[in-house]
Amino acid sequence: MFEQSQIQEFKEAFGCIDQDRDGVIKKQDLRETYGQLGKLNVKDEELDEMLNEGKGPINFTVFLSLFGEKLNGTDPEDTILAAFKLFDTNATGSINKDEFRRLLMNQADKFTAEEVDQAFAVAPIDVAGNLDYKSLCYIITHGDEKEDS
Repeated sequence: MFEQSQIQEFKEAFGCIDQDRDGVIKKQDLRETYGQLGKLNVKDEELDEMLNEGKGPINFTVFLSLFGEKLNGTDPEDTILAAFKLFDTNATGSINKDEFRRLLMNQADKFTAEEVDQAFAVAPIDVAGNLDYKSLCYIITHGDEKEDS
């Protein structure tokens, strides 16, 4: 399901969350992790909801499968590419970022300006303001290569 480097990253994340290092993520582990991130008043219901996704104790195997389930929700690369091609009327492999921003903020599930900025932060955009959607599709489905370096 994951490449070895991804599994190692998940293992590191699991270790950061498993505060008491007993191999299982519990409510207190989550509470302490949130505290370290500056969120001090997390409701018990929120923590219980997270833990219930594991349908039992959350050890590393369960943790990994939960992420697999979440990440498998991403459409296949060819499906995402086909969607972008609808906006590439000249078949150049890119679309104007300002026009794309307008579409994202005004069509279907409208993005906020902040959400568009977050997406554009990882998007390959050239000096002319054109978004390379083929590269972006790869980033969406495989992750940002810069993170692996």
